[in-house]
Amino acid sequence: MHKSVLLDECIHYLNLKDDSVIVDCTLGYGGHSSEILKRIPNGFLYAFDQDLDAINSSQKRLSELASNYEIIKSNFVNLRKELTKRTDLVDGILYDLGVSSPQLDEDERGFSFHKDARLDMRMDKSSPFSAYDVVNTYSYEELTNILYKYGEEKYASSIVKNIIKKREIKPIETTLELAEIIKESVPEKYRRDKHPARKTFQAIRIEVNHELDVFETSIKDALDLIKVGGRVCVITFHSLEDRMCKQIFKEVSEVDKLLRKLPIIPEDKMPKFKVIANISPSLEELEFNNRARSARLRVIERVR
Repeated sequence: MHKSVLLDECIHYLNLKDDSVIVDCTLGYGGHSSEILKRIPNGFLYAFDQDLDAINSSQKRLSELASNYEIIKSNFVNLRKELTKRTDLVDGILYDLGVSSPQLDEDERGFSFHKDARLDMRMDKSSPFSAYDVVNTYSYEELTNILYKYGEEKYASSIVKNIIKKREIKPIETTLELAEIIKESVPEKYRRDKHPARKTFQAIRIEVNHELDVFETSIKDALDLIKVGGRVCVITFHSLEDRMCKQIFKEVSEVDKLLRKLPIIPEDKMPKFKVIANISPSLEELEFNNRARSARLRVIERVR
């Protein structure tokens, strides 16, 4: 079974009470949610996901544990809209921003550069827009921009030139076709270090699912929806998400720099939040869960 990354740390830092109301913004296959449910017998769990396969699997898993939960089939960009229909402020909100192992492991989802599948990468399979559209319809400028911006890919230009050359002959349809084109576009040494398609695939996946825009909107809403004493926990897997999370947490947890020199800062100008933790997986976890290697957990608490 897929093992949730930083599971014990999340459970610890969510500071669960038996009557806590918790939101899991990234239900996936229910790893974090099932552990949360065990600890809130008199509370309630709201869990978001847009992937029907994940929802069906988690529904079975959670229903065997308890009934005090609701799965909301929606992207977590709709966090505020969906939660305000159902409840007031909550005690904890969790994000696990990684692609789940089953999504990577199912060939037909087209997330992996190791397996042959149609270029897809949609987290919501009902969405009409996929990786195929990005690779075959974006202009040179658009493609180069997303590879630099979302993949931090230094060979973006040569990769994109090669993509455009190949797609003029015939559409690029599969993951291995694209991976091969990327391999041909980069120097031999770059191929030896790590798989050369890694950054390009990440960039395309982020574009297909609007991941950074969605996360920025959602995390800002999450901070508004948390009670005093409540916490938001975020697990990120790449530097772009982590940087965005760090910056947003910093902005809301620090005194305005114009006020820092005052001998006494007025209560209403004090930050409403305090950063609680910033941790990486333990060596033990890395030994049995290779996918945890780039993970980082950031935790913030509302203090006023």
